[in-house]
Amino acid sequence: MPFVYILYSPSSNQFYTGATTVAVESRLEWHLIKHYENNFTTKTQDWEQFFEIECDNMNQALKIEKHIKSMKSKKYITDLKKYPEISEKLKLKYSST
Repeated sequence: MPFVYILYSPSSNQFYTGATTVAVESRLEWHLIKHYENNFTTKTQDWEQFFEIECDNMNQALKIEKHIKSMKSKKYITDLKKYPEISEKLKLKYSST
């Protein structure tokens, strides 16, 4: 099952958004062990899972990921967690596209 996932680093007060077809916990572990060289997430050591959205397919996940990144807003990301209806609207908006 594809997911959009958001990680948070308390030390840098930054978010990272990605999409995956593997378990989010596994993907987080890969970021923590610096599996992805020269990646944004290699800059800090304290990433934690902040939020995830289960998607219908990878195409939908990639479009939602792109949408979240295009917002360039920490408030938008925190609102995703605070207001689950935003995620549902995103899933509907990007379903079958």
